[in-house]
Amino acid sequence: MSYSVSLPLDGGFLRRECPHCERQFKWHHGPTESRPDGEIDPPVYCCPYCGKTAPADEWWTVAQLEYMRDVSMPGIMRDLTDEFNKGQRRNRKSMISTSMSHDEPLPPDSLHEPSDMVVTEPPCHPWEPIKVDEAWTDPVHCLFCGERFGLG
Repeated sequence: MSYSVSLPLDGGFLRRECPHCERQFKWHHGPTESRPDGEIDPPVYCCPYCGKTAPADEWWTVAQLEYMRDVSMPGIMRDLTDEFNKGQRRNRKSMISTSMSHDEPLPPDSLHEPSDMVVTEPPCHPWEPIKVDEAWTDPVHCLFCGERFGLG
């Protein structure tokens, strides 16, 4: 079973949360027009704030994880119920009859992505812009290579 869940973007930027320092930022979702042909994504990304690295699937915010769980749960429960009930129909020799049902949960409220943070482009990888907290004034790290650079 696989499920697809869409997350809201802020002008093409997806909110992310560092698994180490837990600060939030946004990276551009998908390649930008200025990305060189043949450029491949790195195996790990670097936090713009703390500089620590993690694989791409570890940058979800708590709100995104909860939303993905809540959006997927009705389909998961429906599929599990169908599979369980199919298995019970195959076992007609049994003297015990079972079936499963579930209450359909209410769909979660949609996530809202505010247009916040400021855009900056690392000089080393200008085709990988990020958005950082407006109050942040220290240098930040490039998502791709970790090189530090000043804002502005």
